Parts: sequence; structure tokens; C-alpha cells
Amino acid sequence: MRMPALWFIVALLILLIPEFFRIYFIMPFPGSQESNTIGLAYFLHCYINVFRFIGVIIISFPLYYYWKKGNLRQKIFSGIFVLLYVFIFYVTNFIMQADKMFIQQKHQIFSTTTHNKVDENNIVIGVAMNGEAKAVPINVIGYHHQVLDSVGGIPVMFTYCTVCRSGRTFSPFVNGHYEKFRLVGMDHFNAMFEDATTGSWWRQENGEAITGKLKGSFLPEIPSQQMTLEQWIYEHPNTQILQPDSLFEADYATLKGFDYGLLKNDLEGTDHGSWKMKSWVIGVIANKKEKAYDWNNLKKRRVINDTIREVPVLLLVEKDTMSFHTFSRSVSNQNLFFEWNDSLQSLTDSRTHSIWNSKGECIDGALKGKKLMPLPSYLEYWHSWKQFHPGTTVYKN
Repeated sequence: MRMPALWFIVALLILLIPEFFRIYFIMPFPGSQESNTIGLAYFLHCYINVFRFIGVIIISFPLYYYWKKGNLRQKIFSGIFVLLYVFIFYVTNFIMQADKMFIQQKHQIFSTTTHNKVDENNIVIGVAMNGEAKAVPINVIGYHHQVLDSVGGIPVMFTYCTVCRSGRTFSPFVNGHYEKFRLVGMDHFNAMFEDATTGSWWRQENGEAITGKLKGSFLPEIPSQQMTLEQWIYEHPNTQILQPDSLFEADYATLKGFDYGLLKNDLEGTDHGSWKMKSWVIGVIANKKEKAYDWNNLKKRRVINDTIREVPVLLLVEKDTMSFHTFSRSVSNQNLFFEWNDSLQSLTDSRTHSIWNSKGECIDGALKGKKLMPLPSYLEYWHSWKQFHPGTTVYKN
């Protein structure tokens, strides 16, 4: 092999391989999400311009040689390979970039219940603070992946990953500085965001910076709930609701049926059996211990009484079979045991026979006026919960 040809091949490898794998490692290509390659992906992301510079310098000599002294065949083939690189460069930088595939809202409008146009059967992520409540439909945030707003005067970053079915809300402050984030890709099928200041990559599942200057840092999580909009309005009648942006109607339509697990595609589809990769589970965190509960079992039973590391836990699903609550069932130094009363359509505790509503409020009986303390809990795919909570235990009863 003559020297110009060798240089040409080496230059193409330097140009093409980093360009391809920079995207491959952080997008859902076959085999790309199973390995711990985030460090390599970040390295390629940070130093891609170095590879480009070296590749262009090396390829300049053989290109000059072929176009000055080469035959027609050499000119054609060298031109084809250059066009191939230009095509891959365009695809990886202008088509396959996550934030160019999932564009942020242009018109972010919250409406009261009076002017709301969102179907009340839709599932929402809701936050209530300082006397204000806001709800974001998951089919809207699922496309955009994030919505930045404020609740009760406090900035909130609503996030959702449809491939993990995980909804989280965070404070967008990093080291006291209000930060902006862009969707950069995914790791182990979970959405990743990049902050504008340091370029660190943050995991949507728990707000952890997994690589970059701020690796090991966490975004403060803001308590949120997931339920039907109808149930959220019942609990927060003065809520504001994010309205779909008319510019993205076709994009939202691709998630039609996602709320209730009706999509059929491999990434966002649901396994309706139990403890399969795409089965739904409720992940609960209590006393720094994590536990997973089968959604099918909870729907069947309506109420689960359990204990997580000495914390008495209550799980409840509403009659709509989509809204759920998780509480500590300890009240006034008493560990209560709850049952669902069909005739009253309420909870009753077996110790005092008091009556409780789904908001964890005692509305009648000896404990009237008492409230149950909510616990952090999330509805998501089993593959996601066990991947990012490796110490989780499983409720089997």
C-alpha cells in the first residue's frame, strides 16, 4: 500500500470512528446502553474537535496528492469517502443530537381548571409548594424531557424519561447558581442532561452528575406526585396545568397511549406481566432504604401495609387504578394498619377504626385531623428501578 493511501485510511478512521461512537454510546442503538461506556462517551464528546483537527491535517496530504497527481479512479474514491465523512458529520451533529430531536417548548402556557384543555384522564407530574400547585402532563414532558418553571416562587425543573417511565422534579440550582440544561442523550436507557456552565452530564433518574467537572454532585429533588389530572385537581382545585404547545401536536401524538401503557414499541412499550424488564413497579424510599412493589399486585389489593427499615409504610392506589400514594403509617407513635372500605370508599385503620381519605387525612374518628406523612415513591419500569437502585429489595407478599 502506497503512503498516500495509508495516510488517507488512517485519517478517515480518526475522523469517522470518534464521530460515530460519540453518538452511538449515548443513544439507544442496539447494544449501546448495556455497557458502562459513559466515561468513553464523555471523553469523545469533550475531545471530538481534537480528533477532527488531527484527521483533517493528516488527510490534507493524500487529498492534495490524489487531486494533483492521482488518476481518475483515485479522485473519485477519495471524493466519495470525503462525502461520506461530511454525511456522517451532518447526521451526528444536526440530526442525531438529542436536543435537536426533542426540541423545547416555544409557548409554555399554564391554565387554570376553567380554561384547561388537557384531558383529565391524562397522567400528570404535580408539585405543590407555598400555596401554589402546578401539573405537567407526562405525554408533554415525555417528548420535551424537561420543563423549567416555578411553583410558589421556587424554580422547578420537571423531567420525564419515557424509556424508563421515570418522572422527577429538581431544583435547577447548582452550587447556588441557576443552571440551564439541555438533553444530551441517555445512559442505561435513562435520559441525561448537560449543564451549560461546566458541561457535566446529569442523570434524570436521581439528578446525579455522572461525569464531568461536577461528577458526584446531585440536584436537590423537589417532592412531586404522579396521578391522573382528575385526581390532582381533586386534591389541588386551584392548580395550574401546563397546556400542550400547538407547534408540537404531531410529536405529542407519537406518545398517544403511553400514559396507560398502550404503546407497542420496544423502547417505550409496557410488559403487562410482573417483574419483567418493562413491568411497572412502585419504587419507595424510606430511611435511606429502597424497595420495589409490583404494580399489578397493588392494583389488585388497593392497599399494601409494609415496613421498610423500621419505617411502617402504606401504599394506596385510587379507584382510577392509575393514581397512587405512599405514606408512613405511623401516627402519634402508633403504627396503624389500614384497610380499604368499599362501602365508605375510604381507608380505615384497624386500631382506632378512624376513617381516612386518599390524601392521608383522617376525616372521622379518634384520630380526626391527623395526617399521614408522604414518602418518596415513583412509578417506573422495573429495568430502570433495579439498574439505578441496585440495593433495592422486592416486596413479594
